[in-house]
Amino acid sequence: MSKEIRIGLVGFGWMGQAHSRSYRAIPTYFPDEGVFPRLVGVAESDAERTKLALENFGYEIGTDDWRDLVARPDIDVIDITAPTAMHREIAEAASAAGKHVFCEKPVGIDPAETVAMERATRDAGVITGCGYNYRWAPMVQYTKQLIDEGRLGGLTHYRGRFFSMYGRDRLGVLSWRFLKDEAGYGALTDLMSHAVDMALHLVGPIKRVVSVNNIFVKERPLSTPGKGTHYDRGTADDPAGAVTNEDYVGALVEFESGVRGTLEADRSIFGPQSSMAYELNGSKGAASWDHEKLNQLRLYLPEEQPADGFIEVLAGDAFQHQANFVPGGGNSIGFEDMKVIEALEFLKSVAAGTQHHPSFSDAVAVASVLDAMTRSWQSERWESVVDLTMT
Repeated sequence: MSKEIRIGLVGFGWMGQAHSRSYRAIPTYFPDEGVFPRLVGVAESDAERTKLALENFGYEIGTDDWRDLVARPDIDVIDITAPTAMHREIAEAASAAGKHVFCEKPVGIDPAETVAMERATRDAGVITGCGYNYRWAPMVQYTKQLIDEGRLGGLTHYRGRFFSMYGRDRLGVLSWRFLKDEAGYGALTDLMSHAVDMALHLVGPIKRVVSVNNIFVKERPLSTPGKGTHYDRGTADDPAGAVTNEDYVGALVEFESGVRGTLEADRSIFGPQSSMAYELNGSKGAASWDHEKLNQLRLYLPEEQPADGFIEVLAGDAFQHQANFVPGGGNSIGFEDMKVIEALEFLKSVAAGTQHHPSFSDAVAVASVLDAMTRSWQSERWESVVDLTMT
């Protein structure tokens, strides 16, 4: 049975536009799923962006106040891609109004906010989703399948990272992402949250961590509010402001299963462009994947391979979801295709009336690890991961 799901989007920057393209693409790439998003309303403070949403993306109405969307009876889902400092108020109001909520990561500006948002949406009985989109890469899904089938044996080692160069330019503007008052933490929640979610998804709960952080770029040219993205560039003559959250986070981790590992995230590093990656080892094999090579998986299964050593597995239509985008083997999909898969899976959960994963509860699991990392910055020692829903 086909189901129309009516969307209200808050924030029409580059991520809001990516979400919007994803919703529009679902009926064309996945016509047999019976999920039909309808872009009812967009809330955006910048008039030019609102005009773009209405004229080019097909939104029916635009407003500069997200409360207008929450109040509308003809909206089923509120999708939040606004700055992180706004997430809690929007999510709590939307869930109180009976709307299902999808929110880009990090859900809350800090772990305490994430816990509060999860509790509010759970009490309201709405379905939630969180933007940990790297889970949906077909090669990641295949890695998870191999682990679940025991083909890698018992896992022993895990190394996860997210190295992104969006902050490498010392003249990159001081967008909201570099300000603790607007974004909360920096690399911890923007990048490390993805690395932690991937580790939890593939390996399971983390028992304890020891962590360090650093700010490498201490000031940046001021940005124009509501204009551009965190990839924009100023000049050396522009007024500058202080960066108030961290560029780098590193951690040693011990999983509850006994697996040992490392996690790192950096937004100002030179070299890796967008290296959201993992390497994992088990008693029967190993696998590694890097978002920079989204459609490739390095795999070592000595009991199944004709020769010793890693082989390269290319994505193709044999893997989950990929055939909907392109037929054959070795043909590639991209970042926004992962966002289409993410949007599809969330809306399928909404249509079925079942809780989605990754949900706000999964975001709390990530936040619990991040909370232990921040405590370790202060104590300079190992800190146990505490389930924040129990505090």
